[in-house]
Amino acid sequence: MNSRSAAKLVKDRARELGFDRVGICDLSPAPHEKALVDWLDNGMAGEMKYMHRQRDKRLRPADIVPGATRAVVVTFNYYNVDPPSSEGTGLVAKYARGEDYHSALSVPLTALEEYIRSLGNDDTIAKAYVDAGPVPERELAQRAGLGWIGKNTMLIDPETGSFFFIAVVLTNLELEVDAPFEADRCGSCRLCLDACPTDAFTEERVLDSRLCISYLTIEYRGEIPQGLAPAMSDRVFGCDVCQDVCPWNKKFAEPADSEVLNLQPELARINLRELAEISASDFDDRYGWTPLERPGREGMRRNAEVVLGNRERV
Repeated sequence: MNSRSAAKLVKDRARELGFDRVGICDLSPAPHEKALVDWLDNGMAGEMKYMHRQRDKRLRPADIVPGATRAVVVTFNYYNVDPPSSEGTGLVAKYARGEDYHSALSVPLTALEEYIRSLGNDDTIAKAYVDAGPVPERELAQRAGLGWIGKNTMLIDPETGSFFFIAVVLTNLELEVDAPFEADRCGSCRLCLDACPTDAFTEERVLDSRLCISYLTIEYRGEIPQGLAPAMSDRVFGCDVCQDVCPWNKKFAEPADSEVLNLQPELARINLRELAEISASDFDDRYGWTPLERPGREGMRRNAEVVLGNRERV
């Protein structure tokens, strides 16, 4: 079997498993090494120390899994419509309104791993990652022809927008690579930059995590800075503003129709008072299976109290 035939089989199988788009690239060093190094050196990763630990492998993706030479990059749509604002509730980012994507996508990704190994021999490698480990997903996706990295640092697919998860299977199976997506279709648009509630973009494609509402409500463990708390408005977990205003999403984003993520509309808005007072056991029962487990009970209670304070100031 030649590399072109093998690549077609892998792509067909990925689509059968429910992935929306699939592309293949090599694992050559990252072309934007200075940008990542400067971003880290300037402290823009905030408390995400793992970004520093992962730096070298992010810059040299061939070192992530020894022997791997290719990345099979897939995307999975999670878009769903925001409900209207309601008194006493906090808004949850679109991606977090169902099962934690790490576990939800593990089944189709495991099946894809197994299929890739079946096309090779006993030495064939296939290792899947979804928003975990030192994998530079967006860079590999651009290199695999799936879209361009927009001014808001998100990968934008010209056919679907940017509301999707990116997963990667690293392998040594000889697969034909796709042409990279070279065009920058953001043009002169800067809606995402101007709409950011905290002015977290220091320039195009440079996001200071320390100012980002998603970082503050999910990754950050301290008290929300007083100067940034009002900008959270009613957002109790994450922020979609820079994607919501993107013309590519306004035109092309379609609601996810897959049951894999177990999206539940009632998770889009959460009762703030209940969340601020929730017990550890109740939190685990209600939200332990969702991405809200990342900040945990204490982080979500903190977020709820901030939003309640914002409501009182209105």
